[in-house]
Amino acid sequence: MALGSNHVTKTTADKFIPEIWSDEIIAAYKKQLVAANLFSKMSFKGKKGDTLHIPKPTRGTASAKAASTQVTLQAATETEVQVLVNKHYEYSRLIEDIVEVQALSSLRKFYTDDAGYALAKQVDTDLIQLGRGALGGDGTADYTKGKINNASTGALTDYVDGTSSPVAINDAGIRNMIQLLDDADVPMTDRFLIVPPSARNTLMGIARFTEQAFVGEQGGGNTIRNGQIGDIYGVKVFVSTNADTATTTTSRIALLAHKDAFVLAEQMGVRSQTQYKQEFLGTLFTSDMLYGVAELRDNAAVALAVPA
Repeated sequence: MALGSNHVTKTTADKFIPEIWSDEIIAAYKKQLVAANLFSKMSFKGKKGDTLHIPKPTRGTASAKAASTQVTLQAATETEVQVLVNKHYEYSRLIEDIVEVQALSSLRKFYTDDAGYALAKQVDTDLIQLGRGALGGDGTADYTKGKINNASTGALTDYVDGTSSPVAINDAGIRNMIQLLDDADVPMTDRFLIVPPSARNTLMGIARFTEQAFVGEQGGGNTIRNGQIGDIYGVKVFVSTNADTATTTTSRIALLAHKDAFVLAEQMGVRSQTQYKQEFLGTLFTSDMLYGVAELRDNAAVALAVPA
């Protein structure tokens, strides 16, 4: 017996079929991250409150033990770092039914990728801009404690926004930046250098970083080949179009740092939701997240101004 053509199909029941956005957004989000995958990350998920307290103990010292004397007792008033979880960002689209019906499926792919990119870029921006306060800086885009390197000697001098004329990053300048971290007893592992495209262009033209004979700490082969930037003196190099810009638009900022220089505290990771809005005959799609960032070690990062 024929049942006719009035079947409930995926098309007619479209509004009752949930779309899986979350996994796609999270994948796109993670793919776009640079800084957030390099700096320390602490999960605040499922916890109540708006401030994360991180103890910051003072290192002790070794004392000589003299015969028949008491050991040297040490006591310090320990401090803490407070991370305010106060950054709530969202990405929303209202997709009208006519678009849902007529548009290619690639439209959804664009929205999911775009949402992941937008949220990832915001997190990266908040982390990278903590470099404005490194080495006692005032936290502004003037980079009051930022550095520039000498074109010939690589000597580091203070960057004065609007007055200094940054020169291209060079080999000696990188070594001097590394020494700043060494002198501050910053661990030699887990260091990295984030550079803007202009600095990458410069590095690719320096034979020291592109020659086939250059061998990094990985062992067993070259870490830099054919202009591809890998490790420089044991420091991993990452190129980011999201590298910070100083107040003077002709200056971009390269950031040499240790992973414990800054921290990202996530209270709510990327969340995606959809809701049908009958008054608009469309579906509201929103992705959002809740997090905070803070500086952990002031002397574990160095900002270098370079030409844009």
